[in-house]
Amino acid sequence: MEPAPADNPGNGYMLLIVSIALANFMAAFDSTIVTTALPVIAKIFSLPASMASWVITVYVLVMAACVLVFGKLSDVIGYKKVFLYGFALFTVASFACGFIPEFVSSFPVFLISRAVQAVGAVMFVSVGPAMITAYVPLALKGKAMGTSFAFAALGMTLAPVVGGLLTQYLSWNWIFYINIPIGIVALLIGAKVIPAMESKPLAPGFDRAGALLIAVGLASLLYAMTEGPSAGWTDPVILGCLVVAILALCAFVRCELTASDPLLDLRLLQQRNFFLTNMAIVLVIVANVGILYLFPFYLQLVQGYSPSVAGLIFTSLSVAVMAGGILGGMLYNRAGGRRINIVSGLLVLAGYILLIGIRPDSPVWFVVLCLVLIGLGFGMLLTSASTMTMTAVPKKYQGMVSGFICLERFAPLTLGIALFTIAFVGGMNAVAPGGGIASAALVNIKTDVLVAGFSQAFLFGCIVSVVLLAVALLARQEVHPDYQPSGNQKKS
Repeated sequence: MEPAPADNPGNGYMLLIVSIALANFMAAFDSTIVTTALPVIAKIFSLPASMASWVITVYVLVMAACVLVFGKLSDVIGYKKVFLYGFALFTVASFACGFIPEFVSSFPVFLISRAVQAVGAVMFVSVGPAMITAYVPLALKGKAMGTSFAFAALGMTLAPVVGGLLTQYLSWNWIFYINIPIGIVALLIGAKVIPAMESKPLAPGFDRAGALLIAVGLASLLYAMTEGPSAGWTDPVILGCLVVAILALCAFVRCELTASDPLLDLRLLQQRNFFLTNMAIVLVIVANVGILYLFPFYLQLVQGYSPSVAGLIFTSLSVAVMAGGILGGMLYNRAGGRRINIVSGLLVLAGYILLIGIRPDSPVWFVVLCLVLIGLGFGMLLTSASTMTMTAVPKKYQGMVSGFICLERFAPLTLGIALFTIAFVGGMNAVAPGGGIASAALVNIKTDVLVAGFSQAFLFGCIVSVVLLAVALLARQEVHPDYQPSGNQKKS
């Protein structure tokens, strides 16, 4: 299969799209399934809760730190090699996570295995958007991107259920062993359908300094954002990490502007529409994090639902994200990315406006409506904006920009959690000053104080959504001549 001509949609791309979608499914599935087994893992290795959370944290940190590197390398050694090597490493590391740590009774070995697994995951995820852009016809790109993101939402939806069943009826080890057959299938499909690319020699000026700086900067920043709310923002370690992050990221910017072969060509961000479209991706992810992170607590602590019922209600968000991804892909070529982004921004904003008025006795249908509006908007915009971003730059940047999009999916998660936590705690402190709210267990806080915190957090989400809508209105769709048979650049 050669890179597809922009005007020649065909029927031979289904397995390729399936392999890319399966990669997104696995990355999302594995980042979420571990949460259900954390209590068991903590018990087996005799860990405090803060240490057990590193099973998730190390996965996110490694993915964020490495995604740009593999996005850039895929342009050199080829998408197929990065994809297949990534799945092979992920599959082997999944076995290691499930077997070796308990066999040698070592939690550090567990974290190392988990980090290796994250490297494998970031390899096959980072090239997904690039392969869609390179090999799928223009008329099918939106549908392909929507399908891949819908599978990611499906992975997040199924992971808690599957993880709970495996942990309860088999053992925690099986949350990793289940990856092995799926990884083998993905390898077989990928080897068959992904076109081979001729490898190019690694340029002598490959940006090794940039790779190191972005890894150090992002790891320090994400660690500070993850641990800051619990350790305190004035904690010396947190402050030190923030200083290191600022220095490393500033040095990264300087390095990229002077490197002969930069890891990320920051000059692309000087293109107005490219910058605004990527800003929309960041904002919608931040907005969605507020729901993912806080709303389960609202359902259980304020509205009094049991964890199982709350989880069932919350699945409406994941289903809406899936539907939004598919719908955004189907409508992309008909309506255009800009119109989809505007509608998506309106949906997210409407959902948050309704959430501001939510009450402890609000009916289930109202809660589900809020979740569906935000989920639809998130899925539609992530699909359309990602497709717009990939087709707005020359083909030579496909791997680089693919990695950049994946970075935008990881880093804002931690940033969003920190920002919504600040808003949530600030709202509670406003009605109960001096009460030690920040250090108190949520279950011990009065309902009226919790409601004040949630109201301020939802108001913050509303503000983020307003900015998102403004960005969506300003950004115009721009297709680079590389994807236009006529050679003309189009804007809408």
